Amino acid sequence: MQDRIESELDVLIAKLPPHVQEPLRQREDIDQLLEVVLDLGRFPEARFLGENVYLNEQEVTQDEIQHTIDLIGQFGEDNRAGIERTLHRISAIRNRAGQIIGLTLRVGRAVYGTIRVIEDLILTGQSVLLLGKPGVGKTTMLREVARVLADSANRRVIVVDTSNEIAGDGDIPHPAIGKSRRMQVASPLAQHAVMIEAVENHMPEVIIIDEIGTEQDANAARTIAERGVQLVATAHGNTLDNLIMNPTLSDLVGGVQSVTLGDIEARRRRTQKTVLERRAPPTFDVLVEIQTWNRVVVHADVSDTVDRILRGINVTPELRTLEDSGAVTKSRSVVKSAIANGHGPQHSTPPSRAEEAPIERAEELEPEPVNVTHIMPYGVNKGKLQQVVRITRAPVEVVDNINKADLLLTTKNYYRRKTHALQVAEQKGKPVYVLRRNTSPQIEQFIQAVTRRSGTSKNSPVIDVAVSEAEDAASRIQSGEHEVELNPQGAYIRHLQHEVAENHGLASSSSGKDPSRHVVFYHR
Repeated sequence: MQDRIESELDVLIAKLPPHVQEPLRQREDIDQLLEVVLDLGRFPEARFLGENVYLNEQEVTQDEIQHTIDLIGQFGEDNRAGIERTLHRISAIRNRAGQIIGLTLRVGRAVYGTIRVIEDLILTGQSVLLLGKPGVGKTTMLREVARVLADSANRRVIVVDTSNEIAGDGDIPHPAIGKSRRMQVASPLAQHAVMIEAVENHMPEVIIIDEIGTEQDANAARTIAERGVQLVATAHGNTLDNLIMNPTLSDLVGGVQSVTLGDIEARRRRTQKTVLERRAPPTFDVLVEIQTWNRVVVHADVSDTVDRILRGINVTPELRTLEDSGAVTKSRSVVKSAIANGHGPQHSTPPSRAEEAPIERAEELEPEPVNVTHIMPYGVNKGKLQQVVRITRAPVEVVDNINKADLLLTTKNYYRRKTHALQVAEQKGKPVYVLRRNTSPQIEQFIQAVTRRSGTSKNSPVIDVAVSEAEDAASRIQSGEHEVELNPQGAYIRHLQHEVAENHGLASSSSGKDPSRHVVFYHR
């Protein structure tokens, strides 16, 4: 392998002007070379780990730049080119007339073992998003992910290779991606289309993407995840906080929306009435912040972490460090949320400075018992329901038999028909919950409502909470309050709350539009 790396480095050096090649070959630390810079009218520069050096005091000419251009591949729309069957990347700087007046020749290396620190996460089949500053090694990790999943895990892997950066230039992919197949992208603007094409035409089990950077890319990633394909990708941003507040890419972690809470819920949360909440299930199950090549921060449950950050609750991600011996050590760090509801960005304690505790101590805590709610979907997309349960990791089991169900979940159209299945459910005393629309966001809101309070009755948690809230509102009106707004609910539960008002001799009405439509109590 070392011979192959040295051979590929010789290929890159051979493309340089003769007066640049010789000083490079004489250096003993050539194996630490990162890139060579050729700018018109300036001295040639080499950048190594820890230092930048001028190779000689002979200025680079236009003929020498053209000489290098003639020896490498064609430049694409992103002003990048490569060398066939290598991982090297050449980027161009142009003048106003479009003429190339500068080149950055970056050394590409296939480094094996770079994903040992997160290999267990990759092999679970969950979708993983990698974040990190430029040059930290995200693309190198993706390359190794492709090889491990294709060769060791025997998965069908497609690499969507924009700018040929993962699998190298030319039509034959570099051996570093193993048996993975590579789809080239003609233009960065077409990346999202190639992502969808990969799923529709080639039946992959895993898709690997470098740099999801546009809203179209984010939408394509969500479409792929909804089809049950594992995604491993990188995105712009250093931390999860950055991604949440990025309006273009926040959809990768569920998106953010502004929600107006009722008085009771706002008091319960001890926050303002207008807060930020996650809009939908996240596209990626796990998020990894790469700090250095051997140190990462792992958010193993993206949906829970995003919810905590938006509510201003401290999170405890997992810190992983790859030791020189090859062992992976794990610890927990308490990280202050950088985004508190209603207050905007706040100070964040970097994970590297956070208080650490051995992860074994956290695992010793005995988990609280959780009641599992058995839900039978009727007219509701079963696949969407199962995906929401899987992503949110809610204590919910989807069943097909009404006798095994704790409740039945249907849509407004089905509920109006009063079909035999709904009549049977009501005869058996099974609560029937109604969704206005058969969409993933509405399903997730319902699942969150069902599992919000573990102490409520297993048979009807949402109804118990909603009816209790209505009874409390009725008492407040009878005590002298003029008007009380309840929390937003579905059509069926609002109907029950209206009955509570009627039983207490009060007036009530529904206000707002879904998903914020709610009941208001007041005197007749």
